Amino acid sequence: MSMPGLRSLYLRSSLKYLVLMLCVCGFVLGGTQLNPEPALTNVITSSIGQLAVVQAAEPTASGRQLRVNGRLVNGTWQQRRDLIGITDGAIASQLGIDLGSTRNPTKQPVAWFMPQNPGMLTLSAWHYQNNRYLDIAPLIRQHGWQVNPQGSVLDLQLPASQINAIRQGRQTWGNRLVLDLSQAAAWQVSPAGNSITVTVDAGIGKDAISNFKLTPTNSLKKINITSSNQRTTLTITVADHLHPHIWSIAEPYRLVIDIRPDALKPKEILWADGIQFQQRYFALNNQRFPVYSLSLDIKDSDNVTLLPLWAFPNQAPGIKPPADIAEQWQTTALLNGGFFNRNNQLPLGALRYNNRWISGPILSRGAVGWDNQGNIVMDRLSLNTTVTANDQTYPIDTLNSGYVKAGIARYTEAWGSQYTTLIDNEIVIAVQNKQVIQRYNLNTAGQETIPIPPGGYLLVLRAFKSAAPAFLPGTNATLTQQSQPSSFEQFPHTIGAGPLLITQGKIVLDGQLEGFSRNFIEGKAPRSILGVTSNGQIKLITIQDRIGGRGPTLVETAKIMEGLDCTEALNLDGGSSSSLYLGGQLINRHPHTAARINNALGIFLTPPTLDRP
Repeated sequence: MSMPGLRSLYLRSSLKYLVLMLCVCGFVLGGTQLNPEPALTNVITSSIGQLAVVQAAEPTASGRQLRVNGRLVNGTWQQRRDLIGITDGAIASQLGIDLGSTRNPTKQPVAWFMPQNPGMLTLSAWHYQNNRYLDIAPLIRQHGWQVNPQGSVLDLQLPASQINAIRQGRQTWGNRLVLDLSQAAAWQVSPAGNSITVTVDAGIGKDAISNFKLTPTNSLKKINITSSNQRTTLTITVADHLHPHIWSIAEPYRLVIDIRPDALKPKEILWADGIQFQQRYFALNNQRFPVYSLSLDIKDSDNVTLLPLWAFPNQAPGIKPPADIAEQWQTTALLNGGFFNRNNQLPLGALRYNNRWISGPILSRGAVGWDNQGNIVMDRLSLNTTVTANDQTYPIDTLNSGYVKAGIARYTEAWGSQYTTLIDNEIVIAVQNKQVIQRYNLNTAGQETIPIPPGGYLLVLRAFKSAAPAFLPGTNATLTQQSQPSSFEQFPHTIGAGPLLITQGKIVLDGQLEGFSRNFIEGKAPRSILGVTSNGQIKLITIQDRIGGRGPTLVETAKIMEGLDCTEALNLDGGSSSSLYLGGQLINRHPHTAARINNALGIFLTPPTLDRP
C-alpha cells in the first residue's frame, strides 16, 4: 500500500478521543528548583473512569503554523467550536511553557510566568490524529493574549514586553542569569556545543545592555546580546557539559536562566492509558545519568501498538530525521532502532515488518521480536538461508543488507526496485518463479544497476566465482530459510542492533561475540535501549551524557537497565542517532543535534494497516 493509502486508512480508522497526553521538550525546563527524583512506578494504566474518553467533533479550523507577535513559526493547532488548542510540543518549544508532571491523564499542569503560589495552571487537552492539543483559553484570560485563526495560521498577539535589566548571580551549583521583564514573554532555547542561544520576545533598551556587566567564570565565559524587532537574543558561551534550566515567575515578571551540569527537571507523566513518560536521573557508582523513558503496557491496553519503521516505504536504504519518519508513518512516538552505514545509508541489521524481511540480521547480533499482543523475545539472531541449483547447495550470508563479505547475498523487492553494485567484480543472478532468468558479470562498484525481478530476487556473488556455473539461465533455484533461534519465527516484527545486554534477568553483554570493535565496546556515548521489565512492561529508553562527562559505556548501560527492573534489554544505535520522539517533538535532545536514521520503533495509539506502507 502506498503511503497516502496508509494515511487515508489511518485517518478513517482513528477515533477522535479527548485524552491527555504529554510531549516534553528536553530543553524547555521550568520550576523554581529541581525536585527530588520521583520513584519509578509499575502502574502505567489509569483506573476505570479516571481517563475521560469523549468522542470529539471534527475541527472547524486547523493548521501547522503560528504567528507569534508577527513572527511565523512551526506549530500545529486546531479549533473545535469555541475551543482553540495548540499541540503541547509547540507550546513548550515556541512559547517556553513548562509542562508539568501528572498522574491524572485528563489534566495538564503548566507553568508560565505564574506566582509562586499556586505555581501552576491546569489546561484541558484533547487528542486528534496523533497530536495532543492543549486548550489555551486559561492562558488567554490570564495573560491577555489575542488569538485569531487566519486560514491555516493561528495568529497570537501577546502583550508587548521589555527587558528592563539583566542580572547575574552565583549559586552553589553554578551561574544564574535573571531577566527582569515588564510583561510575560515567549522564549525559545537552542543549544549547540558550548553555545546556548536564548531568544526572548521582548525588546531591550541600550541602557539595560550597557548596565549589564558580565563577570566571567570558569563555567560562564561570555554573553553576546542583540536585539531587533522587539526580540532579544542572548548567545551564552559556557564550559563543557553545562546545560540551561530555564524557568519563569511573576510578581514581578522574571525569566531565570540557570547554567548547571544537572539541568534536567525530573518528571513523570501518565501520558495515555498504556503509555507513561518519565525523565529523571539514575545514579550508578557516584555517577548520575539523565534517563528518558516511555513505558508501554501493550498487553493490558487495547490502543497501544509497537511496530518497526524505516525511512522510505518502498526501499530499505536511506535515512531521514526521526521526526520526518514519525510524520511519514503518522506515529505517536518513536525510538531510533538499529545500525546503518551513514555514508551509503544502507541498513546493517534485522528489520522484519508483518512477517516480511525488509533487511536481514548480520553477525548473529542481538535482536528483538514481538507480536501485536505484547509478547516479546530477545536473543542473538541469525537467518540460516541456503539456495540449491544444479544439485549444489550454497549458504546465503545476508539478506537486503549493506554488510559486505565474500559469499552470496540476496536482495528482494523490499530492498527497492533495483540493486546497485557495492563492490567491484560482482556476479549477479536474477531469479524469478524459482528459476534463474539472467546472469550478469559486473565490474565497478556503484556504477552498475540491475532491476530486481517482480516477485523474485537477486543473488549477488562476491569473491565467489566458483559458484557461478551452478546458476545458468533456465536453472531451477530453491531457497530454504530459518531463523535461529526458531522462537523468532512466531513473531511478525523484528529489529536487530546489539549487543544484547540482559536476558532472563542476567547481564549477558559480549560485544566481541557479536562482532563489535573494541572502540565501540569500550566507548562512552548516549544510548538507546529497548527493555522489558519483570512485570512485562516494554520500555523505550535513552540515556544521555552523565553529569560532567560523556554518556555511559555498554557495561554501565547494562547495569542501568538492570537497575530499572529490566529482565531483558537490547542496545540499539546510539550517539547522535539516539532519539526519543513523542507527540511531535524530540524529548531527549534538541532536534538540531539529532542525526538522520534508517529505522526505528514506532508507537501507535491506533495501529495502521499491517500491509507495507
